[in-house]
Amino acid sequence: MAKIAIIGGATTFGATLGMVLARKRHDVFLLTRTPAEAARMENNELRNLPLPRGRFSYRMNFTASAPETMVEAKAVILVCPAQTMRQNIRQIAPYITASMLLINAAKGLEKNSCKRMSEVIAEELPLEFHPNICALSGPNLAKEILGELPAATVIAAKNSRIARAAQRLLNGPGFCVYVNSDMVGVELGGALKNIIALAAGIADGLGYGDNAKAALMTRGWAEITALGVALGANPLTFSGLTGLGDLIATCASPLSRNHYVGVELTKGRKLEEITDEMDNKAEGVDTVLAARQLAKKLGLGMPITEQIYRVLYEGIEPRVAATDLLQAETRHELEGRKWRLLNVVRKTTGAGEPRTTPSKTTGANGIDSL
Repeated sequence: MAKIAIIGGATTFGATLGMVLARKRHDVFLLTRTPAEAARMENNELRNLPLPRGRFSYRMNFTASAPETMVEAKAVILVCPAQTMRQNIRQIAPYITASMLLINAAKGLEKNSCKRMSEVIAEELPLEFHPNICALSGPNLAKEILGELPAATVIAAKNSRIARAAQRLLNGPGFCVYVNSDMVGVELGGALKNIIALAAGIADGLGYGDNAKAALMTRGWAEITALGVALGANPLTFSGLTGLGDLIATCASPLSRNHYVGVELTKGRKLEEITDEMDNKAEGVDTVLAARQLAKKLGLGMPITEQIYRVLYEGIEPRVAATDLLQAETRHELEGRKWRLLNVVRKTTGAGEPRTTPSKTTGANGIDSL
């Protein structure tokens, strides 16, 4: 079996993927920030990370040493928070070789550059390593996977051989791995759904019910797809595991960190107070900054993203933001400011509905006057 390096070994999902690989009898080395953190992980002392202590745990090695983690590794899985991805890559770059798989499993966008994680990784590595970069994303709530409940995910790479290699590495009876060639869509789906999960948490916290949350999720999915298409993603990717699948899981589950933040905001708590008490990062809090910048740059209207930004960074009350959102202009559900979704549908199907505008005349049955 192979040696696998996981960067971000103290994150919940990092340790979860470590357990998935250990069950397949790989030797896993999980890089932590400090020796003390490594010791806490080794002793299973993190309160929100119930690592099962069974017949596979001996294959999981926690260490703060980059050389110990990286040397002779066949694959490197990056599960660090999005805003620290660049510094983590710089730390391990001297030990990366052209034969290593590089798998990004972080779901976020870099705040200042608005770049996807694979772009950040590529910027910090020589060109010869770029073909080995791939991305993992899907509805993968860590505690369920740790409990050996079934889950599925998707691996995307520009090179199909690389995607298949990563698929073979992680695929197993309880963890089904699909492949995709659309890295842009897979990474954006995983990152942007966290913004909608924040909104879903607010909807639940305000007691708006399932009808409202279903509408919110659907409109959020349209926003995600519109931005993804504008950035070159395949719109069908967002109907898959990284888009619709991950959106459902993170908006509906109390295990979702972003959903939790949304609920807590409705209780009048400050964002800093909520995030400071959390063991892991709620990536949507930073991702909304990058998504909003991208939307403005592209001239896209993203009303849910805008309202979440107002709640998080302008101090707007969640109920006020929700009211403003409900009063937004409505039109064809695949149409928004500079969205290309309706055009994509027309090109794909050869049909499509024209934009609906109020009529000045009354129809035969008076329908236009309603």
